[in-house]
Amino acid sequence: MTFRTRLLIAFALTVIVAVAFVGAIVSTTTQRAFEQVDEQRVSALAAQFRQELLRRKQEIAQHVRDIAEADSTRDMVIALNRPDADPPAYVDAAEPLAAAHNLDFLELVSATGSIVSSKQWPARFLYQEDWVAQRDDWNSREPFLKREDLPTGTALALISVRIATVGESKLYVIGGQALDRDFLSSFVLPAGMRALLYREPQSIVGSSGPLPQTAPLAPLIDALRKQPSEVTRTVQWSADAASAETFHAFPLIGPAKDPGQADELMGAFLVGSSRAVQVRLERFLRRVELLVAMGGILLALLVAFWTTARITRPVEALAAGARAVAAGDWHTQVDVHASGEIGALAAAFNQMTRDLLEQRDRLVQAERVAAWRELARRLAHELKNPLFPLQITVENLQRARAAHPEEFDEVFRESTATLLAELGKLRGIVGRFSDFAKMRQPQLETVDLNNLVRDSLKLFEAQMQAAGVALRLDLAADLRAIHADPAQLGRALQNLVLNAIDAMPSGGALAIRTAAHEGGVRLEVSDTGQGLTGEECDRLFTPYYTTKTHGTGLGLAIVQSVISDHGGKIAVRSEPGRGTTFVIDLA
Repeated sequence: MTFRTRLLIAFALTVIVAVAFVGAIVSTTTQRAFEQVDEQRVSALAAQFRQELLRRKQEIAQHVRDIAEADSTRDMVIALNRPDADPPAYVDAAEPLAAAHNLDFLELVSATGSIVSSKQWPARFLYQEDWVAQRDDWNSREPFLKREDLPTGTALALISVRIATVGESKLYVIGGQALDRDFLSSFVLPAGMRALLYREPQSIVGSSGPLPQTAPLAPLIDALRKQPSEVTRTVQWSADAASAETFHAFPLIGPAKDPGQADELMGAFLVGSSRAVQVRLERFLRRVELLVAMGGILLALLVAFWTTARITRPVEALAAGARAVAAGDWHTQVDVHASGEIGALAAAFNQMTRDLLEQRDRLVQAERVAAWRELARRLAHELKNPLFPLQITVENLQRARAAHPEEFDEVFRESTATLLAELGKLRGIVGRFSDFAKMRQPQLETVDLNNLVRDSLKLFEAQMQAAGVALRLDLAADLRAIHADPAQLGRALQNLVLNAIDAMPSGGALAIRTAAHEGGVRLEVSDTGQGLTGEECDRLFTPYYTTKTHGTGLGLAIVQSVISDHGGKIAVRSEPGRGTTFVIDLA
């Protein structure tokens, strides 16, 4: 990945992360702000509901008290308790009283619990209202919630009970008002909020009438029934997120009909807060985030291209110059017109190549001198051994010719044999040096490395048997063929095998392994000889260097040259006393 690409990605990621981070903060802050405003508005509306409910209670209690204390009501109590009482005469008494005192419900109940008159359901004349006769403290009790039965259903009512007493005679006055759409219309609602009234068993009404769709509110109602306390739920009316509405439910608790039972849920006051404004704002913020991110990415592109012109192009020119130097073009100079650090770097690079060129020339000259000196030393060392016998032989011939002419022929025959043997050694020495100097380029063809190993080892079977060397082969069965010069590669392998045999004069084990390795093949030649030190391993492939008492030191240098010409690598692993392993990797 280029610096330009990395810079572009870095800029883009920075912009995206920054926009996402700011967007998350803004979104969270906005959500919290809406929640706080919603809580404040809900609290205000709940307080308004409680105040209105308290006002209604006081109003209803006053109206019912006025009816109970009215002279007409006392006269009714006296008349109903006479022996010749005529209750049907008062069957229509409740309706005008309720209208006069602005009551939706009004029932007059005798001391025995039978209904004398009912405004909301006149047909219930003489029906029993046993619950009202079970208490005598109604005059001290506050109004309460009650489900009121009607001819067409039930209603949630705020009821007050007062007792009209004349001597020992009494009459129960039960009056109240309905909690319905008119009750909800009395509230002042902020924009985006609405108030609903839930009435058991399953009726939800708003200020405009019954709610047409109640199924989404079912989980909220179920939660209220399980735990009659304040509950908050978010209701999704449609697939559009803007249709969501957060509802806060305040339970309405009323007394049970049986005084011994716990109070029961009569209904709930529901405050709905629309999330449409919040959702629209969040959508707007997301669009703004997207636009800012796109603008930031575009800006990142422009900055990246500008930076490329100022930084990356000179750097790429320097990189190309470095690759050219690595490829061997030591005359490379980069043409970078830049100031600051990049210009200083380009000038330093150009100076470096000039210095390297000068140092290379000096190094090449020094290496040539060293190579000639080493060659001269090696030639002198190798030629000294056969020259000394040659000199002795010639001197013996001269002495025999002068001192014992009659024995000269026999001495001549022996001396010529010695001369020919030593001359053969000289030819061998010269031949080895000549072979090393004339290493030709490999002639590549398809080669099965396993077969090459087997063919090369056949030449050393007798030698290994005589030296007490055991052979272990571990050749990969699925090894792919390679392109190589079989003659040169076989010669390199033979040098390694011969080296291993020489390293085990007292016998040992020779292990040869082949295996697939990183898109190529690997050949390992291991022996159990005395091993090498770290310094010896470092110098092992140096021409004319040898750890043997005999040899020219060219064998491993030839092996390395062959492997290098094949585009491969050779390495050595060894420790004193633990043997040596040569590792060859070929493509």
